[in-house]
Parts: sequence; C-alpha cells; structure tokens
Amino acid sequence: MEQATLAARAKSSAKADNHKRNADEKQTTTMASRAYNLLRNEIIEGALAPGTPLRLEVLKERYGQSFSPIREALNRLNSEKLVQLTALRGFRVAEISVHEMWDAIETRVLIDTAALELSILKGDDDWEASVVGAFHALSKHARRIMANESGKETADYRELEARHRDFHVSLISANDSKWLTTYSAQLYDQTERYRRLIVAGGDEEAITKRNVPGEHQAIMDATLARDTTLATQLLSEHYRRTGQFIENNFPSLRP
Repeated sequence: MEQATLAARAKSSAKADNHKRNADEKQTTTMASRAYNLLRNEIIEGALAPGTPLRLEVLKERYGQSFSPIREALNRLNSEKLVQLTALRGFRVAEISVHEMWDAIETRVLIDTAALELSILKGDDDWEASVVGAFHALSKHARRIMANESGKETADYRELEARHRDFHVSLISANDSKWLTTYSAQLYDQTERYRRLIVAGGDEEAITKRNVPGEHQAIMDATLARDTTLATQLLSEHYRRTGQFIENNFPSLRP
C-alpha cells in the first residue's frame, strides 16, 4: 500500500514537472515570437535604419524582454537576411544596396510567378473569392486614405500595407507548395523594406504618378481569367516597375 502511494506521488510529481516544463517552453516561444515580430516590423518600416547596431542590452530595454528571446529573434532574422552577424561587430540591421534590391526582386519574380502559375492551375472558387476580397479590401482602404477620410495617420498606412500584403499573398495562396510560400514571404519582406524607406523619404509626386491600383486590377483580372502567360507577365512587370522606382529614388535612402 505504501509503495503504491509513493509511486502515485512520484507519477504526480513527474506530471507536474512536465506541465511546468511545457508551460515554460511555451512562454519562451511566445516571448521569442514577440521579440521577432517587434524587431522585424521596425526593420521593415525603417525605424531601425540599415547598419544600426543591435546590442542585446539596448534591445532588452527597448522591448522589455530578456536576453534569451531577443537572441533567438536575432538569429532568426539573421537567417532571413534582415540582420547581419559578424564576429567583431555583432548583430546589425542588414545594409542596403541597389544590387541587393535587384537581386531580391528578380528572385521574387522567379518564385512568385511560379507560385502564381500553380495557383491558377489548382485554385478553386474559394481561392478566386479570396483574391477578389483581398483586392476589394485593399482598394477600399486606399480610396479612403486618398480621400483623406481617415486623416492619413500612421495606423492607416500600416493597415494599407497589411492589405497590400494580403492581396499579393492571396494571388499565390493556392500554389500548394510550402517552400514557394515561405520564400515568397521572405522576399516580400526584403523588397518591402526598400519600398517603405523610399515611400517615407521619396518624391511624393513620383509616387502618385504611378497607377498601382490599376496594376493590381490588371493582375487580378488576368489571374481570374486563368490567363497564366498574361498574369505572370503583369506580375513580373509590377515588381520590376517597383524596383526601377526604388533605384531612381535610391539617393534618398542615404543622409
């Protein structure tokens, strides 16, 4: 009887230890994800400029996190090439250059046109509805900002950028390849980083001259018509037009 009691207590203690261990691991993962999202957003939005040193002590104070999740976030961002690590200088926000920008854009063309082709081949009615819905949400918010109904606050532009991402994600969401989807997301972040910096400090007149909503409409129409050749051509031109715009305005990225 006593042995059975001891065994039950040991089992209960082991169960409690496992529960605590799982809870601790979940909390660590959550904190690392939060640190990753905070860092990633500030890098893409330009709040952390290219070349900025990313010292653990400074980031600990900035985000209210311990060293472990911040270090994990930095290593993850390093693997995604948004952060650079050198033996002597430590972690820094990845530098920018016209060459790197075009490399990212041309690679994105290869990845996203392949994903779009697969989506057109495999996409069903629900996929088509998601593309139309994402385009409508993007267009509606863009018109609201242009009409100045929302005051053009930072939050409004962040919502616009989120809807812009959603539209591009929806186009390729039926591709059925996790690798294409993963690489597409990483390349989106790389090119978006350049575009955000340009929009923040670029030529307002040059920005408004380009008919981006019209480009999105044409891409969507060709996609829904299942015209693979035209859709992939328009998507490629859309990305390269952005690259050319960035290159033309690149000096504005430097002080």
